[in-house]
Amino acid sequence: MSRKGIPGLLLAMLLAAGNASADDSLWLGVRAGTLGLGVEGMWKPLPWVDFRLGANRYDYSDSGSQAGINYDAELRLDSFYGTANLRFPLSPLRLSVGAFSNNNEIVMLSRDSQAFNVGGTVYSAADVGSLQSTTSFDSTSPYLGIGFDFDLFDKVGLTLDFGVLWQGDPRVSLSADGLLASDPTFLAALEAERQELEDEVDSFKAWPVLSIGFNFSFL
Repeated sequence: MSRKGIPGLLLAMLLAAGNASADDSLWLGVRAGTLGLGVEGMWKPLPWVDFRLGANRYDYSDSGSQAGINYDAELRLDSFYGTANLRFPLSPLRLSVGAFSNNNEIVMLSRDSQAFNVGGTVYSAADVGSLQSTTSFDSTSPYLGIGFDFDLFDKVGLTLDFGVLWQGDPRVSLSADGLLASDPTFLAALEAERQELEDEVDSFKAWPVLSIGFNFSFL
């Protein structure tokens, strides 16, 4: 699902709600969790099924060592999604299946150092300069999870979600801007460092989804 398609689908939901029968229900809400802070629209055409569209964003900064080099890092969470949800009778439990337009990425910049161990070879700070890395994932990612919906008088609701977003194998770029930035020997060491870094972030391909949300019905 493309990012440009999300607003059109939300509009379609609103238009459909305007012509909905008495059994239909339209909800809007906010949520927070491992995908960031988000908003969500939900349409319940039947008591046992609903469709949801939403968006999440959040930037989280941290610092630490990756592949033997210290970095300042920023996790940029940015996604749009649509899910179909099967609700179980007489139970708050539901099964959720969906797809994400996934723009999550990790951006890293090396911290100041007197020397860098790049691909197993030690280089001076002047030779390396700074190292910049970006980790990205598949632009469309499948989602599978379970959730729990608790409604009060069919007007106010609490939602809990537990699932996995399959982001695909991470793609890592790594570049340097020092004196040896175009040296073939250094570039070979930089590629070895990039591959080591890619191995370290491999676990990010399966992103755990935990979230809590609050919503209300206006139909």
